[in-house]
This record gives sequence, structure tokens and C-alpha cells, in this order.
Amino acid sequence: MTLLACCLRGLECDIQHIIPNKHQPRTHFAEEGIEELTQSISEHGIIQPLVVASEIDGVYQLIAGERRLRAAQRAGLKKVPVIIRTVDNDDSLLELALIENIQRKDLNVIEEAEAYSKLIEKFHYTQEQTAQRVGKKRSTITNMLRLLQLPQYIHDDLQQGALTEGHARVLLRLLDTPIELRELRDHIIQKNLSVRQAEKNIPKIGGTEKTIRTLHHDTAPEIPQSYCTTLSNQLTNIFHSKVHISHNGGRGKIEIEYYSIDDLERIVGLIS
Repeated sequence: MTLLACCLRGLECDIQHIIPNKHQPRTHFAEEGIEELTQSISEHGIIQPLVVASEIDGVYQLIAGERRLRAAQRAGLKKVPVIIRTVDNDDSLLELALIENIQRKDLNVIEEAEAYSKLIEKFHYTQEQTAQRVGKKRSTITNMLRLLQLPQYIHDDLQQGALTEGHARVLLRLLDTPIELRELRDHIIQKNLSVRQAEKNIPKIGGTEKTIRTLHHDTAPEIPQSYCTTLSNQLTNIFHSKVHISHNGGRGKIEIEYYSIDDLERIVGLIS
């Protein structure tokens, strides 16, 4: 009996025949969480099957469930329950891995935001199309993508659980003022502030938001290139012409290519 036949009949695979997903969108695995899951699996087994894709050489590539796979390996399991998905190519594998992990809530907020960004960049989806693919509201996608504008040290805080998504949304208000942004972030962590308390502290850290933005307009941080690329792709999809966004400090420009007078008139018509 082949491994595939065994899996289809018993919905179980030998754990040694499952390899990690090379497109795994999750990058942070908390050791404490893995250990707790290992103990749970040792006692109760794996309740939620892993999602895998069959490979030509007889092994299975993981699509979703790496935490469960790691914990099952630690627990010494020989076989694990699986759901086999048909995947045509690497692009399909990437898209399916991103969507499966998002829908199963297997990602932290930064990983989820990066997953949306990858879907938009790789497959040229609009935010609306991305929302439809993952079963979310468009506003959710927009708000998550904005988190990618925050500096790397806040990304790290979110991945490690030092800050919540609510804290991040408060900190977004200080994007144009990196010094005040760092001060408020430090204050939140040191004082263990709730989101509401953090909001109340915005005027206390260097003045009101409006004043801060005015005084520090010229020192506004750069928008991450990945976010500019995401926005460029969205506009390219809308205008069906190449769009380039350049950003410098708190200002920038959008360039839309056209290839004939008729094309120019078409683009102007879309804008107007």
C-alpha cells in the first residue's frame, strides 16, 4: 500500500514523511507555547489535522500546522492526522499556505499583515480581492497593512507579545514623530499600560499629536518599500498601467505611465 493510499484511507501520515512548508508565513514560534502544545498532544493527541500537499517523491509538504508538527515530533508521535490538498505549483502552494494560516488564526498580527502584503504583491490582488480570498472585511486588510509602516522594533514587540494590536494602532498616530513614538512605546511597556491608558498618554509625550506632527514634519520616517510596492501594485491593477510611488519624509509623488494619447485619456477618465 502506498503512503498516499494510506493517508486517503486513514487520514494519517507517517510524521517522518512530512516536510516543513518552504513558504511558511509564520516566523515566530514561542518556545513556551510549543512546550504546552507538546504536553497537550502527549495527553490528548492532535485534535485538529495538519494540512499537507502531496509531493511527487512520496513525501508531503506542510501547508498549515507547523506548531502542531513540531509539538508532535517532540511528543514522539509516529503518525499524525492530515488533510491532503491538491496543489498545482509553487504559486498555488504559497497562496494556499497564506490563506490557510490566516483563516486558522495561526499568525501574529505582523505575520498576518505580511501575509496580506504577499498576496497583494505576488498575485496582484487588490485589497478588496484579498479580503474576499481570506473572508475578511476590506477595512480589516487596510488596517492590518498599516501596521507594516511601524518600525522594526515595534514589529518585534508585537511578535513577542510585548505589545498588542490595539497598542500598535495607538502608536500609528505618532508615525511622523519617531522620538515620541519610541517614548510612548517605552512608556507602554514599562508601565504595562492598557490601550485606553496609552491613548490618554499621547498628549503627555511631547505635546499634542497635531503639534508634534507640525514640528517634526521634516523628520517623518520613510514608508517601508514593501508597503510602497503594495500600494503601487494596487494602483497598477486599477489603472492597468505601471504605477510608481516615491516617498521622502512626509511627502512624495505618484507616477502613472501611459503609452499613447488614447491611453492618457483613458487614465484621466478613470481619475476624474
